[in-house]
Amino acid sequence: MKKRVGIVVFDDVEVLDFCGPFEVFSATRLDEERRWEEPSPFEILLVAQFDRPALTAGGMNVLPHATFDACPPLDILVVPGGRGSRREMKNDAMLSFVTSRAAGVDTLASVCTGSLILGSAGLLDGLRATTHWRALGLMRELFPKVVVDPESHVVEQGRVITSAGIAAGIDMALLVVARCCGQTVARSTARHMEYPYPESNARRASF
Repeated sequence: MKKRVGIVVFDDVEVLDFCGPFEVFSATRLDEERRWEEPSPFEILLVAQFDRPALTAGGMNVLPHATFDACPPLDILVVPGGRGSRREMKNDAMLSFVTSRAAGVDTLASVCTGSLILGSAGLLDGLRATTHWRALGLMRELFPKVVVDPESHVVEQGRVITSAGIAAGIDMALLVVARCCGQTVARSTARHMEYPYPESNARRASF
């Protein structure tokens, strides 16, 4: 049975924050030899508050598959970041959706400053977490109950996974693929993408 992934989008979302995981999940195949005959084991939905295109950072218009109200049950929820995350972390509709869906998913993940949205919803309290290097100080200031990790590229805390800035969402998604489908499949996915499989979890950006 396919795993259903919901990736939240909103105005001023960072493009690679959501497109990186989308590409990983859509490119995954259980049988690499039948890549063109068999579909991905993941169904990916872009989910937004409003039934209209989201205007991303950089000006790309993205049409969501479903609104918060019409979103079907999810197995995996991914919350990306970007400039708009500062607004969304104060958006009651966003926080309500994320909080309600977090209780029913196998994996709750964030990319970049998407972790600020999870933090605002109280979903990182008592956990170790990370975010974009520019927002590490803000995370410490806003969420004293969160143990901020400035060293790791991806932080796993049971079913909650946070990742560093922008491209780290690809590494996070490959980790989720490895969890769901095994490391062989995850490595094959990375190879198909011509992306280096993350052998180390050390943070890549210096600051």
